[in-house]
Amino acid sequence: MAPQTIAEFWNVATRPSSARGGYGLSISATEHYLQVIERICDVIPDSPSLYSVWKQLVVTHAVKGVQVHDARLVAWMKTQAVSQIITFNVADFGRYPGIAAKSPEDF
Repeated sequence: MAPQTIAEFWNVATRPSSARGGYGLSISATEHYLQVIERICDVIPDSPSLYSVWKQLVVTHAVKGVQVHDARLVAWMKTQAVSQIITFNVADFGRYPGIAAKSPEDF
């Protein structure tokens, strides 16, 4: 699992439930869920080449706005030789050759 994925989980989990997509969890509850995730998944650190791969992706694929976060995940995937991702936003990854995005419903 990418460190960015953990940061995005923390963001959504602690965002107020009145905000778009937020769950409004406390810090302690979020930390508990994070510990569960860490028991199930290995956290693989970012590679030193992550930035240069990300920059190449955003320029090559003309990435704008919030989609830069997906590009960063793809850069992490490429630096770690990971070719598949489970996501609720399969279409967001369609522009990246060599990346197979699957929806949770596919399983």
